[in-house]
Amino acid sequence: MNNTYKPAMTRYHGKRTRKININKLLVYIPMFSLLFISTIPLLWIIRTAFIPQSLTLDLTAIAAPVLDNFKRVLAAAPFGKYYGNTIIIVVGVLAVQFVLITLAGYAFSRIDFYGSKALFVLFLSQLMIAPEVLILPNYTLMTKWGLTDTRIGIMLPFFASAMGTLIVRQTIKTIPYELEEAAKVDGANLFQILWKVYVPLLKPAYISFGMISASFQWNNFLWPLVMTDSVEKRPLSLGLAMFAMSYETGAQWSDVSAATVLVCAPLLILFIIFQRQFMESFMHSGIK
Repeated sequence: MNNTYKPAMTRYHGKRTRKININKLLVYIPMFSLLFISTIPLLWIIRTAFIPQSLTLDLTAIAAPVLDNFKRVLAAAPFGKYYGNTIIIVVGVLAVQFVLITLAGYAFSRIDFYGSKALFVLFLSQLMIAPEVLILPNYTLMTKWGLTDTRIGIMLPFFASAMGTLIVRQTIKTIPYELEEAAKVDGANLFQILWKVYVPLLKPAYISFGMISASFQWNNFLWPLVMTDSVEKRPLSLGLAMFAMSYETGAQWSDVSAATVLVCAPLLILFIIFQRQFMESFMHSGIK
């Protein structure tokens, strides 16, 4: 190549690089600005939870973190009981959901029966119904069964999940059917095929749905409010609301913030740890 063209190409390349950098800045600056603005409430709650109570309303105050706010909160309300109830509810709902969405997802993806497509569309219509609409019929049914103010009464309406079934169905459709045929040749029955072939390959779907379901159950407020009457059955979301309402006459923001951190911290930590697996699981499960 003639050397006389090199300076011109260098100048063109430099202009193109600067243009790309400017375009990136025009995108990144607003994006990170909005990200910072959206995290201000979370940062304020964390800061208020660890600052001395006397400096709560002084936004310019800087002090060493203290745990006095958390000690007062734990002494004023049975958050240990709330944690236990919430963990039981989340784990119980997830355990049943994993079994049901695996069976339903396999049936809708691999078993060809009459009316399967129409039934699947009808099943997915659950996604278009807001949970609040079903509170009255669900509460009536729980009352007839004598399950009010019980943990099983809080969990029962959420055992079946249309979203989980959809995620598992879409994932199973990406798994080669030859694996199932090979298992049948080896003499495996249906449950062995599900357990040894599909369940290991459904791990991305379980992770993505599990985090969504766990976060929903962890933060669920309205249904437990309707179902529970006693302190012994309250989950964390309802316990936090009751604790905050006790300070209506004179809000103690340091205590309320400390209680909020106690409720939100487990989910926030889990998401920070598993955020990459969470995003990858959605890509692998075919939900975009």
